[in-house]
Amino acid sequence: MNIVTRKMHGDGIRTHLHAGYGSYNTLETELNNMVKRGRFSSVISGSYNRTDGHRQDMEFEQYGGYAKIGYDIASCWNAFADINVTHFNASYPGPETAPLVDGDQRITRGVGSIAVANHYEKTSGAVSFFYNWGKHWINDGYTPSAGQTSQDGRFHSRDDMMGVSLYQSTQFFGGNRITLGFDWFRYGGEAWTEYVAGAKAGTESDLVDKHEDEVAGYVDFRQDIGERLTLNAGLRVDNHSRVGTEWIPQAGMALHLTNAVELKASASKGFRYPILREMYMFPPQNPDLKPESVWSYEVAVSQTLIDGRMQYGVNVFYIDGKDLIMTLPNPQGAGMLNQNSGEIDNAGFELQVAYRISPNWSVDANYSFLHTEEPVIAAPEHKLHVGGRFTSGRWSASTGVQYIDGLYTTVGSNATTEEFVIWNLRGQFQAMRWLNVWVRGENLLAQKYEINAGYPMPKMTAMAGINLIFH
Repeated sequence: MNIVTRKMHGDGIRTHLHAGYGSYNTLETELNNMVKRGRFSSVISGSYNRTDGHRQDMEFEQYGGYAKIGYDIASCWNAFADINVTHFNASYPGPETAPLVDGDQRITRGVGSIAVANHYEKTSGAVSFFYNWGKHWINDGYTPSAGQTSQDGRFHSRDDMMGVSLYQSTQFFGGNRITLGFDWFRYGGEAWTEYVAGAKAGTESDLVDKHEDEVAGYVDFRQDIGERLTLNAGLRVDNHSRVGTEWIPQAGMALHLTNAVELKASASKGFRYPILREMYMFPPQNPDLKPESVWSYEVAVSQTLIDGRMQYGVNVFYIDGKDLIMTLPNPQGAGMLNQNSGEIDNAGFELQVAYRISPNWSVDANYSFLHTEEPVIAAPEHKLHVGGRFTSGRWSASTGVQYIDGLYTTVGSNATTEEFVIWNLRGQFQAMRWLNVWVRGENLLAQKYEINAGYPMPKMTAMAGINLIFH
């Protein structure tokens, strides 16, 4: 994944303020400034967001800051460094059937990186070093209705991840591109319980102190054959200090047919290493867990019609996964244990169509069907969206209605599903060159629904605000 941040293409200074206020005393703000002077560029931004939440004891507050500086060393070389830090205070209300008190969290996370990149006519690449860190303070809270009282301990943890990423992409001959890359990561952290009450008050209990390493190399090959066929293939070899070596292949093709029809097919493997919490922290931890793995297959057809005013597409997919981590009864003793016992055998299809009626009006729709061998929480069987957009001069508006059916909120012997309709609406007015006024409404039908059992989603919400742009 490659995330490209905003930047200016010409010399100047640009400042943008976004602010909005709405339901449940919700406030969202962001101020950013971008500068470009010759070879130098910079981006600085800060944000503050808060809400009371739609339930009691659900307050949330977030502070964030980002800074990036860049310099063009030469016509084909540039360097940059950036840092992003976020802190939030949050309250966790627990399920509606057993409300939680004092479920408070104070979490700070940050990431910084330094990179040098090159961009030539037939080759480009970059080398970067990054460092992520986090600090967590959590009070698990208690449920008075269950006769519980305040927790004696507070959870603390510190984690970090550092790494180096290197890649170079080269075109050796017409229609060809080969990318070679290398990644190294070291990640882990420590966690402990600090007792503030009870018999252990004033003491600490260690939970985990662990770091692990991961080294990977990869190659990606792409080749155009004539004007109609493109083939691509790749292989990543990943070695983990605890688990060992994992081979991750992928392959695909794109066929450009007549009448603007395009056919694509792909097959790829994915995997996930178990995280430290699953292996070492709290029952049912299991240090012998293996990685989860999944194979994904997809075939897609798309076409553009009526001089580009209409596009449609059909995607068919199949997902086969094994060794998924599940919490099950311990086969060698009492209690529960994290185990590689889960499997997924999912299949489905997606349909999408968009049509530009006129320069002012456009409509779009999409539908997806998902068949799961075993129910998956928050994965709907049917999802349909129908929307439209209108623009005229300084005005613009968009709206969409989404229908969800067969969404599992619980699984097992007492599995439950949800069915609901969501209507959202957005609009904005460009009052002046430097002033944009916006408004948005979500769940305007005030539907009562859940994604996870016991945690109702908010009913109708509305927000309005402004965007100020200064050059």
